[in-house]
Amino acid sequence: MSVGIVAPPWLAVPPPAYGGTENMLDALARGLQRAGHEVLLFTTGDATCPVPRAWCYPHALGVGTGGAADECRQVVEAYEALRDVDVIHDHTLVGPLHACGFPERPVVTTNHGPFNAILAPIYRAVGDRIPVIAISRHQASTAEEGVVTAVIHHGLDVDRVPVGEGEGGYALFLGRMHPDKGVDIAIAAAQASGMPLRIAAKMSEPHERQYFDAQVAPLLGASVEFVGEVGGAEKFELLGAATCLLNPVRWAEPFGLVMIEALACGTPVVTSDCGAAPEIVDNGETGFLCQSERVDGLVSALHRVPTLDRARCRAVAEQRFSADRMSAEHIEVYRAAIGASGRPSSVVPTDDVGRDASPDVPSSSDPLVPIARVPSAA
Repeated sequence: MSVGIVAPPWLAVPPPAYGGTENMLDALARGLQRAGHEVLLFTTGDATCPVPRAWCYPHALGVGTGGAADECRQVVEAYEALRDVDVIHDHTLVGPLHACGFPERPVVTTNHGPFNAILAPIYRAVGDRIPVIAISRHQASTAEEGVVTAVIHHGLDVDRVPVGEGEGGYALFLGRMHPDKGVDIAIAAAQASGMPLRIAAKMSEPHERQYFDAQVAPLLGASVEFVGEVGGAEKFELLGAATCLLNPVRWAEPFGLVMIEALACGTPVVTSDCGAAPEIVDNGETGFLCQSERVDGLVSALHRVPTLDRARCRAVAEQRFSADRMSAEHIEVYRAAIGASGRPSSVVPTDDVGRDASPDVPSSSDPLVPIARVPSAA
């Protein structure tokens, strides 16, 4: 089949550093293409995901810098560029509402955030028209009945992730510089355990800098090092050399991509027993699930984490969190959406792997060329 993926305009796909959703989209696009499907990714012009791409913004707008109008433009031009694909997978907030104006077009959406007072009404409004994918069972359990069509855990290209040996002897915090992520708790636990801590965090927005200045910077010292925002090979080097990922989040995260990235490196995860974490971390086997505000529990876990089998962590990533598994589960949702729409398409039978023969779908033979690029006024 031919699949159009609509990415938000805030970060490139994949992102140069921090960006959970964008890393997931990169893995999904690659996985769909490996499975023999045609993919057209509507993203930003600085994206490097090796599939056919289109865009209206030549550069990512940046997290926290744009507004609803910017995303509206991304969505409107994306739906025009993707008008001939078999199915659209929309990862924006505005997109599903826009899609309701095209009842004949198969569209699927993923909620990457919580089903809270802000987002829940959006998905309630579109849920009877558009299949909504949740990214964890816990996240789905917080949605209103009948809104979520499927639960699909994130995946990544595990084969592209190097296995580390944990030789650095430090715990690693990797994420955003935000109180919800528990950076200050990680520092307290690491200092109490005697294990060095490295902090790799996005810190580009004003509230992130304020939190850092007030709560984190005064605690830095010989055993606690802030290394800044990292991505790509540097991120996996830090993860692979870490004794563990220390992830004491204060909120029920819908997923937590960093945890499966750590497992893929062979690195155990010490995290909070809330949100999706129990679906990712096998307590006492690939990490430890703790109460985030209980520093003593985190300290105990840090003392015990060297006893865990790093090879088992990697094996779980390969078995449960691969991009190919993620892509296969999405394909089933796409097929159902296409079938429900009644729209003629180029979809081949389930037991046949083939490529869409539609001449209107861009070829993936030269994936780095901006296929069907939408003219930009920016």
